Amino acid sequence: MDLMTIGEFAGRTRLSPKALRLYDRLGLLPPVQTDPASGYRLYSEDQVDGARLIGLLRRLDMPLPVIADILAKPPSEAAAAVGEYWAHVESVTAERRALVSYLQARLTGAGMSGYDIQTRTIPERKLLIIGRHLHADETGAFFDDAFARLRSAGPGVEGIAGCPFLVFYGEVSDDSDGPIELCRPVAAGVDMGPARADVQLRAEPAHDEVFIRLAMKDMGWPALAPAADALEAWVGDQGREPAGALRQVLIADQRTATPDTPVCDLSVPLKLGRAG
Repeated sequence: MDLMTIGEFAGRTRLSPKALRLYDRLGLLPPVQTDPASGYRLYSEDQVDGARLIGLLRRLDMPLPVIADILAKPPSEAAAAVGEYWAHVESVTAERRALVSYLQARLTGAGMSGYDIQTRTIPERKLLIIGRHLHADETGAFFDDAFARLRSAGPGVEGIAGCPFLVFYGEVSDDSDGPIELCRPVAAGVDMGPARADVQLRAEPAHDEVFIRLAMKDMGWPALAPAADALEAWVGDQGREPAGALRQVLIADQRTATPDTPVCDLSVPLKLGRAG
Protein backbone atom coordinates (compact mmCIF):
# COMPACT_ATOMS: atom_id res chain seq x y z
CA MET A 1 0.00 0.00 0.00
CA ASP A 2 1.44 3.33 -1.09
CA LEU A 3 1.34 5.90 1.69
CA MET A 4 1.41 9.68 1.51
CA THR A 5 3.10 12.18 3.76
CA ILE A 6 0.90 14.77 5.45
CA GLY A 7 1.95 17.32 2.83
CA GLU A 8 1.00 15.02 -0.04
CA PHE A 9 -2.26 14.09 1.63
CA ALA A 10 -3.06 17.76 2.21
CA GLY A 11 -2.64 18.38 -1.50
CA ARG A 12 -4.93 15.48 -2.42
CA THR A 13 -7.66 16.46 0.03
CA ARG A 14 -7.40 20.27 -0.12
CA LEU A 15 -7.08 20.33 3.68
CA SER A 16 -4.21 22.09 5.42
CA PRO A 17 -1.65 20.14 7.44
CA LYS A 18 -2.81 22.13 10.48
CA ALA A 19 -6.38 20.88 9.99
CA LEU A 20 -5.18 17.30 9.48
CA ARG A 21 -3.20 17.43 12.72
CA LEU A 22 -6.32 18.70 14.55
CA TYR A 23 -8.50 15.95 13.09
CA ASP A 24 -5.89 13.39 14.15
CA ARG A 25 -5.80 14.68 17.73
CA LEU A 26 -9.59 14.46 17.90
CA GLY A 27 -9.66 10.93 16.49
CA LEU A 28 -11.65 12.16 13.49
CA LEU A 29 -9.07 11.33 10.81
CA PRO A 30 -6.07 9.46 12.23
CA PRO A 31 -3.26 8.54 9.85
CA VAL A 32 -2.82 4.88 8.98
CA GLN A 33 0.73 5.04 10.31
CA THR A 34 2.78 7.36 12.49
CA ASP A 35 6.53 7.00 12.42
CA PRO A 36 7.52 6.31 16.05
CA ALA A 37 10.89 8.01 15.65
CA SER A 38 10.02 11.13 13.67
CA GLY A 39 6.30 11.44 14.41
CA TYR A 40 5.57 11.82 10.69
CA ARG A 41 1.99 11.00 9.76
CA LEU A 42 1.30 8.79 6.75
CA TYR A 43 -2.03 8.52 4.99
CA SER A 44 -3.54 6.18 2.40
CA GLU A 45 -5.50 6.77 -0.78
CA ASP A 46 -8.53 5.14 0.87
CA GLN A 47 -8.74 8.08 3.28
CA VAL A 48 -9.04 10.78 0.62
CA ASP A 49 -12.83 10.67 0.18
CA GLY A 50 -13.46 10.70 3.92
CA ALA A 51 -11.11 13.64 4.40
CA ARG A 52 -12.82 15.62 1.64
CA LEU A 53 -16.19 14.86 3.22
CA ILE A 54 -14.96 16.25 6.54
CA GLY A 55 -13.82 19.40 4.74
CA LEU A 56 -17.22 19.85 3.10
CA LEU A 57 -19.10 19.32 6.37
CA ARG A 58 -16.89 21.89 8.07
CA ARG A 59 -17.95 24.40 5.41
CA LEU A 60 -21.42 24.09 6.94
CA ASP A 61 -19.86 25.19 10.25
CA MET A 62 -20.73 21.74 11.54
CA PRO A 63 -19.06 21.07 14.92
CA LEU A 64 -16.41 18.36 14.87
CA PRO A 65 -18.26 16.09 17.35
CA VAL A 66 -21.32 16.18 15.04
CA ILE A 67 -19.10 15.30 12.08
CA ALA A 68 -17.65 12.36 13.99
CA ASP A 69 -21.16 11.10 14.71
CA ILE A 70 -22.14 11.41 11.04
CA LEU A 71 -19.03 9.60 9.82
CA ALA A 72 -19.89 6.67 12.08
CA LYS A 73 -23.33 6.20 10.46
CA PRO A 74 -24.28 4.18 7.37
CA PRO A 75 -24.59 6.40 4.26
CA SER A 76 -28.39 6.73 4.31
CA GLU A 77 -28.46 7.59 8.02
CA ALA A 78 -25.55 10.00 7.55
CA ALA A 79 -27.42 11.80 4.77
CA ALA A 80 -30.50 12.10 7.00
CA ALA A 81 -28.36 13.44 9.84
CA VAL A 82 -26.92 16.13 7.56
CA GLY A 83 -30.47 17.16 6.64
CA GLU A 84 -31.50 17.33 10.30
CA TYR A 85 -28.45 19.44 11.13
CA TRP A 86 -29.20 21.90 8.34
CA ALA A 87 -32.88 22.14 9.28
CA HIS A 88 -31.74 23.17 12.76
CA VAL A 89 -29.36 25.76 11.28
CA GLU A 90 -32.18 27.24 9.18
CA SER A 91 -34.46 27.39 12.21
CA VAL A 92 -31.81 29.20 14.24
CA THR A 93 -31.14 31.55 11.33
CA ALA A 94 -34.84 32.42 11.07
CA GLU A 95 -34.93 33.19 14.81
CA ARG A 96 -31.87 35.41 14.51
CA ARG A 97 -33.35 37.19 11.48
CA ALA A 98 -36.42 37.97 13.58
CA LEU A 99 -34.18 39.17 16.39
CA VAL A 100 -32.32 41.51 14.02
CA SER A 101 -35.62 43.05 12.89
CA TYR A 102 -36.74 43.43 16.49
CA LEU A 103 -33.46 45.06 17.52
CA GLN A 104 -33.55 47.45 14.57
CA ALA A 105 -37.09 48.49 15.46
CA ARG A 106 -36.11 49.12 19.08
CA LEU A 107 -32.97 51.04 18.17
CA THR A 108 -34.75 53.28 15.67
CA GLY A 109 -37.86 53.78 17.79
CA ALA A 110 -40.09 52.25 15.12
CA GLY A 111 -43.61 51.38 16.18
CA MET A 112 -44.39 47.83 17.23
CA SER A 113 -46.61 45.58 15.16
CA GLY A 114 -50.30 46.06 15.87
CA TYR A 115 -51.79 43.42 18.13
CA ASP A 116 -55.32 42.61 19.17
CA ILE A 117 -54.92 43.14 22.92
CA GLN A 118 -57.80 41.83 25.03
CA THR A 119 -58.62 41.36 28.69
CA ARG A 120 -60.61 38.79 30.63
CA THR A 121 -61.30 37.87 34.23
CA ILE A 122 -59.98 34.58 35.62
CA PRO A 123 -61.77 33.20 38.69
CA GLU A 124 -60.08 31.95 41.82
CA ARG A 125 -58.65 28.49 41.20
CA LYS A 126 -56.27 25.81 42.42
CA LEU A 127 -53.01 25.21 40.56
CA LEU A 128 -50.68 22.24 40.47
CA ILE A 129 -47.20 23.58 39.79
CA ILE A 130 -43.81 22.17 38.88
CA GLY A 131 -40.98 24.72 38.80
CA ARG A 132 -37.47 24.41 37.43
CA HIS A 133 -34.33 26.32 36.57
CA LEU A 134 -33.87 25.36 32.90
CA HIS A 135 -31.65 26.26 29.99
CA ALA A 136 -33.13 26.21 26.49
CA ASP A 137 -31.87 22.73 25.61
CA GLU A 138 -33.49 21.24 28.73
CA THR A 139 -37.05 22.41 28.14
CA GLY A 140 -38.25 19.59 25.87
CA ALA A 141 -37.52 16.79 28.33
CA PHE A 142 -38.92 18.84 31.23
CA PHE A 143 -42.23 19.58 29.49
CA ASP A 144 -42.77 15.96 28.40
CA ASP A 145 -42.32 14.70 31.96
CA ALA A 146 -44.07 17.56 33.79
CA PHE A 147 -47.16 17.62 31.55
CA ALA A 148 -47.68 13.89 32.01
CA ARG A 149 -47.35 14.13 35.78
CA LEU A 150 -49.69 17.09 36.15
CA ARG A 151 -52.34 15.56 33.88
CA SER A 152 -52.39 12.39 35.98
CA ALA A 153 -52.79 14.24 39.27
CA GLY A 154 -56.56 14.80 39.05
CA PRO A 155 -59.43 16.33 37.07
CA GLY A 156 -58.91 19.70 35.45
CA VAL A 157 -61.05 22.79 34.92
CA GLU A 158 -63.21 23.58 31.87
CA GLY A 159 -62.69 26.54 29.59
CA ILE A 160 -59.89 29.04 29.22
CA ALA A 161 -59.39 29.16 33.00
CA GLY A 162 -58.47 25.47 32.84
CA CYS A 163 -55.70 25.76 30.22
CA PRO A 164 -52.20 24.93 31.47
CA PHE A 165 -49.72 27.78 31.38
CA LEU A 166 -46.06 28.62 31.79
CA VAL A 167 -44.82 31.42 34.02
CA PHE A 168 -41.47 33.00 33.12
CA TYR A 169 -39.57 34.52 36.02
CA GLY A 170 -36.46 34.92 33.85
CA GLU A 171 -35.25 34.30 30.33
CA VAL A 172 -34.75 30.69 29.26
CA SER A 173 -31.82 30.53 26.84
CA ASP A 174 -28.38 28.99 26.43
CA ASP A 175 -27.05 31.43 29.05
CA SER A 176 -30.04 31.98 31.35
CA ASP A 177 -31.88 29.26 33.28
CA GLY A 178 -35.18 30.96 34.05
CA PRO A 179 -36.65 29.90 36.40
CA ILE A 180 -40.02 28.86 34.96
CA GLU A 181 -43.14 27.16 36.30
CA LEU A 182 -45.55 24.84 34.52
CA CYS A 183 -49.02 25.27 36.04
CA ARG A 184 -52.18 23.22 35.57
CA PRO A 185 -55.52 24.43 36.99
CA VAL A 186 -57.33 21.60 38.77
CA ALA A 187 -60.77 21.01 40.21
CA ALA A 188 -61.46 22.46 43.64
CA GLY A 189 -61.69 19.04 45.26
CA VAL A 190 -58.20 17.87 44.23
CA ASP A 191 -56.12 17.06 47.27
CA MET A 192 -52.42 16.40 46.95
CA GLY A 193 -52.38 14.19 50.02
CA PRO A 194 -48.80 13.53 51.09
CA ALA A 195 -46.63 16.27 49.65
CA ARG A 196 -44.72 15.43 46.48
CA ALA A 197 -41.12 16.57 46.41
CA ASP A 198 -41.37 18.96 43.47
CA VAL A 199 -45.12 19.50 42.94
CA GLN A 200 -46.88 22.39 44.66
CA LEU A 201 -50.61 22.89 45.18
CA ARG A 202 -51.32 26.63 45.25
CA ALA A 203 -54.47 28.74 45.39
CA GLU A 204 -54.50 31.61 42.91
CA PRO A 205 -56.87 34.50 43.63
CA ALA A 206 -59.25 35.88 41.02
CA HIS A 207 -57.59 38.37 38.70
CA ASP A 208 -57.84 40.12 35.37
CA GLU A 209 -55.56 39.09 32.54
CA VAL A 210 -54.41 41.05 29.49
CA PHE A 211 -53.42 38.85 26.59
CA ILE A 212 -52.46 38.57 22.94
CA ARG A 213 -53.41 35.42 21.03
CA LEU A 214 -50.54 34.08 18.92
CA ALA A 215 -50.21 31.45 16.18
CA MET A 216 -47.66 28.65 16.07
CA LYS A 217 -45.44 30.61 13.67
CA ASP A 218 -45.10 33.39 16.27
CA MET A 219 -44.00 31.12 19.11
CA GLY A 220 -40.52 31.10 20.60
CA TRP A 221 -38.05 33.84 21.33
CA PRO A 222 -37.37 36.35 19.90
CA ALA A 223 -40.66 36.10 17.95
CA LEU A 224 -42.58 36.65 21.20
CA ALA A 225 -40.57 39.71 22.22
CA PRO A 226 -42.62 42.36 20.35
CA ALA A 227 -45.85 40.93 21.80
CA ALA A 228 -44.36 41.00 25.31
CA ASP A 229 -43.35 44.64 24.74
CA ALA A 230 -46.87 45.46 23.55
CA LEU A 231 -48.39 43.95 26.71
CA GLU A 232 -45.97 45.88 28.91
CA ALA A 233 -46.82 49.13 27.11
CA TRP A 234 -50.57 48.45 27.44
CA VAL A 235 -50.27 47.83 31.19
CA GLY A 236 -48.44 51.14 31.61
CA ASP A 237 -50.81 53.09 29.36
CA GLN A 238 -53.89 51.75 31.16
CA GLY A 239 -52.46 52.38 34.62
CA ARG A 240 -52.96 48.75 35.61
CA GLU A 241 -50.85 46.87 38.14
CA PRO A 242 -49.37 43.46 37.24
CA ALA A 243 -50.22 40.62 39.60
CA GLY A 244 -47.42 38.34 38.41
CA ALA A 245 -44.87 37.53 35.74
CA LEU A 246 -45.33 37.01 31.99
CA ARG A 247 -47.26 33.85 31.04
CA GLN A 248 -47.89 31.61 28.07
CA VAL A 249 -51.40 30.17 28.29
CA LEU A 250 -51.35 26.99 26.20
CA ILE A 251 -54.65 26.86 24.32
CA ALA A 252 -53.76 24.15 21.74
CA ASP A 253 -51.38 21.24 21.22
CA GLN A 254 -48.29 22.64 19.53
CA ARG A 255 -47.18 19.18 18.37
CA THR A 256 -50.03 18.98 15.84
CA ALA A 257 -50.48 22.68 15.07
CA THR A 258 -50.01 24.22 11.64
CA PRO A 259 -48.06 27.51 11.40
CA ASP A 260 -51.30 29.55 11.44
CA THR A 261 -53.00 27.65 14.27
CA PRO A 262 -53.57 29.80 17.41
CA VAL A 263 -51.71 27.96 20.15
CA CYS A 264 -50.84 30.46 22.87
CA ASP A 265 -52.17 33.47 24.74
CA LEU A 266 -49.20 35.54 25.86
CA SER A 267 -50.53 37.20 28.97
CA VAL A 268 -49.84 39.30 32.04
CA PRO A 269 -52.04 38.78 35.15
CA LEU A 270 -53.43 41.99 36.61
CA LYS A 271 -54.79 42.87 39.98
CA LEU A 272 -58.55 42.59 39.82
CA GLY A 273 -60.26 45.55 38.24
CA ARG A 274 -62.48 46.25 35.27
CA ALA A 275 -61.83 43.95 32.27
CA GLY A 276 -62.78 45.35 28.88
